Amino acid sequence: MTGRRPAEPGMTIAQVETPALVVDLDAMEANIAALAARVAAYPSVRATPHAKAHKSVEIARRQMAAGASRVCCQNVAEVEAMAAGGIDNILLSNEIVGAGKAKRLAQVARMAKIGVCVDHTDQVAVLADAAHEAGVTLDILVEIDVGMGRCGVTSTADAVALAKEVVKHKNLRFTGLQAYHGSAQHLRHPEERVAAISKATALARETADALRAAGLPCDVIAGAGTGSYENEMTSGVYNELQCGSYVFMDADYGRNDTAYPFRNALFVLTSVISAAAPGHAVCDAGLKSLTAESGLPVTYEAPGITYIKATDEHGTLQLSSQTTVKPGDRLKLIPGHCDPTVNLHDWLVAYRGDKVEAVWPVARGW
Repeated sequence: MTGRRPAEPGMTIAQVETPALVVDLDAMEANIAALAARVAAYPSVRATPHAKAHKSVEIARRQMAAGASRVCCQNVAEVEAMAAGGIDNILLSNEIVGAGKAKRLAQVARMAKIGVCVDHTDQVAVLADAAHEAGVTLDILVEIDVGMGRCGVTSTADAVALAKEVVKHKNLRFTGLQAYHGSAQHLRHPEERVAAISKATALARETADALRAAGLPCDVIAGAGTGSYENEMTSGVYNELQCGSYVFMDADYGRNDTAYPFRNALFVLTSVISAAAPGHAVCDAGLKSLTAESGLPVTYEAPGITYIKATDEHGTLQLSSQTTVKPGDRLKLIPGHCDPTVNLHDWLVAYRGDKVEAVWPVARGW
């Protein structure tokens, strides 16, 4: 993390040094409240929002205060950062390998309740050794592949066998299934997401039934994301929703054919640095300020201006024939994908109206 902050509380947005990652507090708070209210209508379902989207202890605290039962992280460093900031219930919704990472995770379990996913017996053995050495108990979810083709065991029999391996170790507690279908989040049409999550739900239900028949508890069936959470929430099977991007939203979610109850709250604030040619301008937010794997950013409330190309330190803008800009003009860009864009920055500048209210470190950990 660099020592230089792009802004200080009390500044106006016009005084923020660009490029900077800025958060509209009114929109973010509305997003947190919207998910909390939706989940509250289903008493058997819990929100367990994913901190990889924001990497902010302050935002995680607000999510917990709104009713989240725990937060999710995707690597050990994120878990360490969240626990150091006072978050006391965390799921590492991923697999880890190596005794070093397992020991780090077990150390965190001395200050917070920690869960982690497995899909192989080797992971179970390493986690059991680390938990025993640290004198802690780790909660374990067996991950099943419900259609994403990434991590997870691929059969009910394998899931049962792996859970049986977990319960052999007194410092591990088998609690259920990780059944996340990530690629379903960006299927553009609602009927496509319904079909994908219906298949995932059937697999999760079948596996949970087999575990219970084998005398193994299956208290947690976790998954869901911002794009599909309504489907999992109403399935009668899933009881933990791992939505992450909802807190900020991004341009790629904006391409889904769905009216989500969430607003864009995250922007890359950028300045025009060149406007030397008609119909053309350049801003100071390029690939070092935002990612493009999910498409280029979209300009916010700036009709006639289109972001058409990103290079290291430059963003090329196309202007309509009726649009002019000059060096120093400010724009807000909606990033294509919020999660990795946050990871490029050291600070989140939180503002309300025209005033900076807080500057939060990005708690990526190391």
